[in-house]
Amino acid sequence: MESGGGGAGGEIWSPTEADKAPAGLTREEYEELRGLIEERHTYRVAAGQCSSLLSQRVRAPASAVWSVVRRFDRPQVYKHFIRSCALKDDGGGIRVGCLREVSVISGLPANTSTERLDILDEERLVAGFSIIGGEHRLRNYRSVTTVSEFKRSDREKEEAGEDEIRSIVLESYIVDIPEGNTEDDTRMFADTVVRLNLQKLASVSEARASDRASRGYDGDEEDEQVDHQGTVKKRARGID
Repeated sequence: MESGGGGAGGEIWSPTEADKAPAGLTREEYEELRGLIEERHTYRVAAGQCSSLLSQRVRAPASAVWSVVRRFDRPQVYKHFIRSCALKDDGGGIRVGCLREVSVISGLPANTSTERLDILDEERLVAGFSIIGGEHRLRNYRSVTTVSEFKRSDREKEEAGEDEIRSIVLESYIVDIPEGNTEDDTRMFADTVVRLNLQKLASVSEARASDRASRGYDGDEEDEQVDHQGTVKKRARGID
Protein backbone atom coordinates (compact mmCIF):
# COMPACT_ATOMS: atom_id res chain seq x y z
CA MET A 1 0.00 0.00 0.00
CA GLU A 2 1.41 3.37 -0.92
CA SER A 3 0.64 6.88 0.15
CA GLY A 4 0.65 10.01 -1.88
CA GLY A 5 2.97 12.89 -1.22
CA GLY A 6 2.03 15.47 1.36
CA GLY A 7 0.00 18.52 0.58
CA ALA A 8 1.15 22.03 1.27
CA GLY A 9 -0.09 21.90 4.85
CA GLY A 10 0.78 18.28 5.42
CA GLU A 11 -1.82 15.55 5.71
CA ILE A 12 -2.34 12.53 7.90
CA TRP A 13 -2.10 9.46 5.71
CA SER A 14 -3.74 6.24 6.76
CA PRO A 15 -3.84 3.17 4.52
CA THR A 16 -7.27 2.37 5.91
CA GLU A 17 -8.73 5.43 4.23
CA ALA A 18 -8.45 3.66 0.89
CA ASP A 19 -10.37 0.73 2.43
CA LYS A 20 -8.34 -1.92 0.70
CA ALA A 21 -5.69 -4.32 1.90
CA PRO A 22 -2.01 -3.63 1.23
CA ALA A 23 -0.54 -5.89 -1.44
CA GLY A 24 0.10 -9.38 -0.13
CA LEU A 25 -2.60 -9.38 2.55
CA THR A 26 -5.95 -11.10 2.40
CA ARG A 27 -9.04 -9.15 3.37
CA GLU A 28 -9.27 -11.17 6.61
CA GLU A 29 -5.64 -10.44 7.52
CA TYR A 30 -6.11 -6.77 6.74
CA GLU A 31 -9.22 -6.49 8.90
CA GLU A 32 -7.35 -8.05 11.82
CA LEU A 33 -4.35 -5.75 11.32
CA ARG A 34 -6.33 -2.61 10.59
CA GLY A 35 -6.08 -1.17 14.11
CA LEU A 36 -2.34 -1.84 14.23
CA ILE A 37 -1.89 -0.13 10.87
CA GLU A 38 -3.78 2.93 12.05
CA GLU A 39 -1.80 3.07 15.29
CA ARG A 40 1.73 2.31 14.10
CA HIS A 41 1.86 2.80 10.33
CA THR A 42 0.12 6.16 9.90
CA TYR A 43 2.14 9.30 9.19
CA ARG A 44 1.69 13.01 8.77
CA VAL A 45 3.09 13.45 5.27
CA ALA A 46 4.32 16.99 4.58
CA ALA A 47 5.11 18.58 1.25
CA GLY A 48 8.28 17.06 -0.19
CA GLN A 49 7.82 13.73 1.59
CA CYS A 50 6.48 10.32 0.68
CA SER A 51 5.44 7.26 2.64
CA SER A 52 4.73 3.61 1.97
CA LEU A 53 3.65 0.39 3.68
CA LEU A 54 4.81 -3.09 2.67
CA SER A 55 3.86 -6.52 3.97
CA GLN A 56 5.55 -9.91 4.09
CA ARG A 57 4.03 -13.27 4.98
CA VAL A 58 6.41 -15.55 6.92
CA ARG A 59 5.87 -19.26 7.55
CA ALA A 60 7.19 -19.07 11.10
CA PRO A 61 5.93 -18.13 14.58
CA ALA A 62 6.15 -14.49 15.56
CA SER A 63 8.76 -15.34 18.21
CA ALA A 64 11.18 -16.56 15.53
CA VAL A 65 10.64 -13.47 13.38
CA TRP A 66 10.92 -11.09 16.32
CA SER A 67 14.19 -12.68 17.45
CA VAL A 68 15.67 -11.37 14.18
CA VAL A 69 13.90 -8.00 13.96
CA ARG A 70 14.67 -6.96 17.54
CA ARG A 71 18.45 -7.14 17.04
CA PHE A 72 19.11 -3.47 16.37
CA ASP A 73 22.82 -4.25 16.60
CA ARG A 74 22.71 -6.83 13.79
CA PRO A 75 20.58 -5.55 10.89
CA GLN A 76 22.90 -7.29 8.44
CA VAL A 77 21.39 -10.63 9.48
CA TYR A 78 18.45 -9.87 7.20
CA LYS A 79 19.11 -6.53 5.54
CA HIS A 80 20.92 -6.40 2.23
CA PHE A 81 23.64 -3.90 1.27
CA ILE A 82 25.13 -3.59 4.78
CA ARG A 83 28.87 -4.15 5.14
CA SER A 84 29.02 -3.71 8.91
CA CYS A 85 27.15 -2.30 11.89
CA ALA A 86 28.32 -1.19 15.33
CA LEU A 87 26.47 0.27 18.29
CA LYS A 88 27.81 3.58 19.57
CA ASP A 89 28.54 3.47 23.30
CA ASP A 90 27.07 -0.02 23.58
CA GLY A 91 27.64 -0.24 27.32
CA GLY A 92 23.91 0.14 27.83
CA GLY A 93 23.01 -2.50 25.27
CA ILE A 94 20.03 -2.34 22.93
CA ARG A 95 17.61 0.25 24.29
CA VAL A 96 15.40 3.02 22.98
CA GLY A 97 17.60 5.98 22.09
CA CYS A 98 20.73 3.97 21.32
CA LEU A 99 22.59 4.64 18.08
CA ARG A 100 24.17 2.42 15.46
CA GLU A 101 26.67 3.22 12.73
CA VAL A 102 25.97 1.34 9.53
CA SER A 103 28.47 0.98 6.70
CA VAL A 104 26.85 0.41 3.30
CA ILE A 105 28.35 -1.66 0.49
CA SER A 106 29.68 0.13 -2.57
CA GLY A 107 27.45 0.67 -5.58
CA LEU A 108 24.64 2.42 -3.70
CA PRO A 109 24.05 6.18 -3.35
CA ALA A 110 25.21 5.96 0.27
CA ASN A 111 28.32 5.25 2.33
CA THR A 112 27.32 5.41 5.97
CA SER A 113 24.18 5.83 8.03
CA THR A 114 23.73 6.85 11.66
CA GLU A 115 20.50 5.42 13.02
CA ARG A 116 18.59 5.78 16.29
CA LEU A 117 16.32 3.16 17.85
CA ASP A 118 12.98 4.89 18.47
CA ILE A 119 10.73 1.98 19.43
CA LEU A 120 11.39 -1.46 20.90
CA ASP A 121 8.17 -2.94 22.25
CA GLU A 122 8.98 -6.50 23.28
CA GLU A 123 5.38 -7.29 24.24
CA ARG A 124 3.64 -6.04 21.09
CA LEU A 125 6.57 -6.84 18.77
CA VAL A 126 7.10 -3.34 17.38
CA ALA A 127 10.45 -1.82 16.38
CA GLY A 128 11.20 1.53 14.82
CA PHE A 129 14.23 3.61 13.93
CA SER A 130 15.21 6.95 12.39
CA ILE A 131 18.17 7.89 10.21
CA ILE A 132 19.74 10.92 11.87
CA GLY A 133 23.06 11.26 10.05
CA GLY A 134 25.59 9.80 7.66
CA GLU A 135 26.45 10.01 3.97
CA HIS A 136 23.29 9.10 2.08
CA ARG A 137 20.21 10.60 0.41
CA LEU A 138 17.47 9.32 2.71
CA ARG A 139 16.88 12.42 4.80
CA ASN A 140 14.43 12.31 7.71
CA TYR A 141 13.80 8.61 7.11
CA ARG A 142 11.67 6.96 9.79
CA SER A 143 10.56 3.35 9.75
CA VAL A 144 8.32 1.11 11.85
CA THR A 145 8.20 -2.70 11.70
CA THR A 146 5.53 -4.83 13.36
CA VAL A 147 5.25 -8.62 13.66
CA SER A 148 1.85 -10.31 14.06
CA GLU A 149 1.11 -14.01 14.36
CA PHE A 150 -1.78 -15.75 12.63
CA LYS A 151 -3.15 -19.27 12.79
CA ARG A 152 -5.08 -20.88 9.98
CA SER A 153 -8.85 -20.70 10.20
CA ASP A 154 -10.79 -23.96 10.34
CA ARG A 155 -11.55 -23.59 6.64
CA GLU A 156 -7.90 -22.95 5.79
CA LYS A 157 -6.76 -25.90 7.91
CA GLU A 158 -9.22 -28.16 6.12
CA GLU A 159 -8.07 -26.95 2.70
CA ALA A 160 -4.35 -27.09 3.52
CA GLY A 161 -4.47 -30.23 5.62
CA GLU A 162 -2.26 -28.71 8.30
CA ASP A 163 -2.41 -26.28 11.21
CA GLU A 164 0.30 -23.87 10.12
CA ILE A 165 1.31 -20.87 12.19
CA ARG A 166 2.35 -17.89 10.11
CA SER A 167 3.34 -14.31 10.78
CA ILE A 168 2.70 -11.08 8.94
CA VAL A 169 5.43 -8.45 9.00
CA LEU A 170 4.45 -4.89 8.17
CA GLU A 171 7.10 -2.27 7.50
CA SER A 172 6.29 1.34 6.79
CA TYR A 173 8.40 4.42 6.32
CA ILE A 174 8.31 8.14 5.67
CA VAL A 175 11.18 10.00 4.00
CA ASP A 176 12.03 13.30 2.36
CA ILE A 177 12.09 13.35 -1.43
CA PRO A 178 15.68 14.26 -2.42
CA GLU A 179 16.20 17.33 -4.54
CA GLY A 180 16.21 16.36 -8.20
CA ASN A 181 14.16 13.21 -7.60
CA THR A 182 10.47 12.61 -8.05
CA GLU A 183 8.12 11.09 -5.52
CA ASP A 184 7.83 7.96 -7.66
CA ASP A 185 11.62 7.64 -7.95
CA THR A 186 12.06 7.93 -4.20
CA ARG A 187 9.34 5.45 -3.36
CA MET A 188 10.50 2.97 -5.99
CA PHE A 189 14.03 2.96 -4.57
CA ALA A 190 12.97 2.72 -0.92
CA ASP A 191 10.26 0.13 -1.62
CA THR A 192 12.73 -2.06 -3.51
CA VAL A 193 15.22 -2.07 -0.63
CA VAL A 194 12.53 -2.71 2.00
CA ARG A 195 10.93 -5.48 -0.08
CA LEU A 196 14.26 -7.27 -0.56
CA ASN A 197 14.95 -7.01 3.17
CA LEU A 198 11.54 -8.41 4.07
CA GLN A 199 12.02 -11.34 1.72
CA LYS A 200 15.34 -12.13 3.34
CA LEU A 201 13.77 -11.72 6.79
CA ALA A 202 11.24 -14.38 5.83
CA SER A 203 13.97 -16.78 4.72
CA VAL A 204 16.08 -16.23 7.85
CA SER A 205 13.08 -16.53 10.19
CA GLU A 206 11.77 -19.68 8.54
CA ALA A 207 15.20 -21.29 8.77
CA ARG A 208 15.46 -20.29 12.42
CA ALA A 209 11.99 -21.69 13.17
CA SER A 210 12.88 -24.95 11.42
CA ASP A 211 16.09 -25.22 13.43
CA ARG A 212 14.22 -24.55 16.67
CA ALA A 213 11.64 -27.21 15.83
CA SER A 214 14.32 -29.78 15.07
CA ARG A 215 15.91 -29.11 18.47
CA GLY A 216 12.63 -28.89 20.35
CA TYR A 217 13.58 -25.36 21.37
CA ASP A 218 11.49 -22.18 21.38
CA GLY A 219 13.25 -19.15 22.84
CA ASP A 220 15.68 -16.35 22.14
CA GLU A 221 18.62 -16.98 24.45
CA GLU A 222 20.34 -19.61 22.33
CA ASP A 223 19.53 -17.78 19.10
CA GLU A 224 21.29 -14.69 20.45
CA GLN A 225 24.28 -16.81 21.41
CA VAL A 226 24.41 -18.10 17.85
CA ASP A 227 24.26 -14.52 16.58
CA HIS A 228 27.26 -13.53 18.68
CA GLN A 229 29.26 -16.74 18.24
CA GLY A 230 27.95 -18.08 14.96
CA THR A 231 31.40 -18.77 13.51
CA VAL A 232 32.43 -20.92 16.48
CA LYS A 233 29.20 -22.92 16.41
CA LYS A 234 29.37 -23.44 12.65
CA ARG A 235 32.91 -24.77 12.92
CA ALA A 236 31.86 -27.07 15.75
CA ARG A 237 29.21 -28.50 13.44
CA GLY A 238 31.74 -28.96 10.66
CA ILE A 239 30.42 -26.10 8.52
CA ASP A 240 32.89 -23.67 6.96
